[in-house]
Amino acid sequence: MITLTQLSIGYQGHAVIDALNGTFEAGSLTAVIGANGTGKSTLLKTIAGLLPAVGGTLSFAAGRKPRVAYLPQQAELDHQFPLKVFEVVAMGCWPATGLLRRLDKPARARINGALDRVGLESMAARSIETLSGGQFQRMLFARLLVQQAPLILLDEPFAGIDIPTGALLMDVIDQLHKSGHTILVVLHDDALVIRRFPQTLLLSRRRARWGATAAVLEEREGRQPAWPEYLSLAQASS
Repeated sequence: MITLTQLSIGYQGHAVIDALNGTFEAGSLTAVIGANGTGKSTLLKTIAGLLPAVGGTLSFAAGRKPRVAYLPQQAELDHQFPLKVFEVVAMGCWPATGLLRRLDKPARARINGALDRVGLESMAARSIETLSGGQFQRMLFARLLVQQAPLILLDEPFAGIDIPTGALLMDVIDQLHKSGHTILVVLHDDALVIRRFPQTLLLSRRRARWGATAAVLEEREGRQPAWPEYLSLAQASS
């Protein structure tokens, strides 16, 4: 779906990392890992079209960029905006319905189904400013389900949430992957990467490593220890 050729990414013309070469296959599930400052978030923003490439090329299959669902880190999001949970999830319908069109019955059913999938069906009328961090993230994942975008980009989706919520959202990612979506996820948890992600892109200032997860992590220097609780939970839920 996505091909990177000598791609340099960064801000205001200054590269954070350069010479990225590789392909994200259609329907693949890839963890993007690496130390802070190696360009993980920058890569997702570049693919999403929020940042221009510093150099090289970023191309899509058939020469056409697919519809993208991008979820930034929670710290970049406004939790105080005066909206209800249902209204935020309903934003996922905009690419199909337009901003001003009323929601039809199938759209409402899709929204309610997504809320049910993430355990928020009873909170549809709640103001988003009353949600906990985990509930807020569940709401955003419900919007992802409604969007039905072929390409999904998630930046640290499990940061600051409890383990049961993380396991639920990982199951949603699996569901989207099995439905044929191409998914890139920035992560810092090796245990979760090993257990649930077939492909990994490891970014570093020297060179990127890209391929099957087991091979990439075997090569990684100074790998962080696995998180036993999360690993055991992931094993139990798979």
